[in-house]
Amino acid sequence: METFIQQVLNGLVMGSMYALIALGYTMVYGVLNLINFAHGDVLMIGAMVGLSILHMLESAFPGLPGGVQLAVAIVGAIPVTMLVNILIERVAYRRLRNAPRLAPLITAIGVSILLKTFAMMIWGRSPLPFPQLLSSDPIMIGGAVISQTQVLLIVLAVVCMFALAMLVEKTRIGRAMRAVAENPRVAGLMGVDSNRVIVTTFALGAALAAVAGVMWGANYASIQFETGTLPGMKAFCAAVLGGIGNIYGAMIGGIVLGIIESLGAGYIGEITGGFLGSQYQDIFAFVVLILVLTVRPSGIMGERVADRA
Repeated sequence: METFIQQVLNGLVMGSMYALIALGYTMVYGVLNLINFAHGDVLMIGAMVGLSILHMLESAFPGLPGGVQLAVAIVGAIPVTMLVNILIERVAYRRLRNAPRLAPLITAIGVSILLKTFAMMIWGRSPLPFPQLLSSDPIMIGGAVISQTQVLLIVLAVVCMFALAMLVEKTRIGRAMRAVAENPRVAGLMGVDSNRVIVTTFALGAALAAVAGVMWGANYASIQFETGTLPGMKAFCAAVLGGIGNIYGAMIGGIVLGIIESLGAGYIGEITGGFLGSQYQDIFAFVVLILVLTVRPSGIMGERVADRA
């Protein structure tokens, strides 16, 4: 039972990160019907910027508490990733809104390669150590162990999801997002500025990516220019699993995928004698994606167009 609880906790931590990233995917898709495959690399930019901020804080304020440093890194990374995502939308995607769907997809892949190349030029190719900012004292839950960083990550993921849901459902900009998702032309006739709504959507997605990026570095203690590639692909799987275009679906899909990966790596590895152990845990996300697309293409939460954001 202790092993099961430990695997579930590991899955919650991993799934919370997938969920934060998947929220950015699902918001953009909900408004534009566009899969922004460069979103994972925006996460990487957020992590790199956060690390640079931490280095500056260490030089300027060497005695600053770790929690304050982490908060400053997240807050400082958010505007940078928002600016990057807004530039991506303005330069790469805006002219392709009415183009065949293959054109934005290829453009997104190109943007992803560009972001990785720029990051490699600025921060180098080698993995960079991310400092441990919170206490390493373990928290015991039913015989299983979880760190303070992981608890914070889960809390941030839940808070971000509910804050985003409230913004979409209760605010004026949220109503505008839903209107543009339903029909951009009719929304424009009713006085909704579609360009402003779309830019806001990209900015919000980038903010979530910045939070996920800094917390990814804090949890795994290392980042590099390819950090966002695999998490971005898995988060896309999570968004599809939960029902892409649905905020709650993105969160549920991320958590479910994280738990499936953790339990699969733990238990299937034992059953197969290590043949499908932790070193092969990445395959579970894509097996789940194939099964979902085959059995229920709309995902766990379905596709409710009126609630997209």
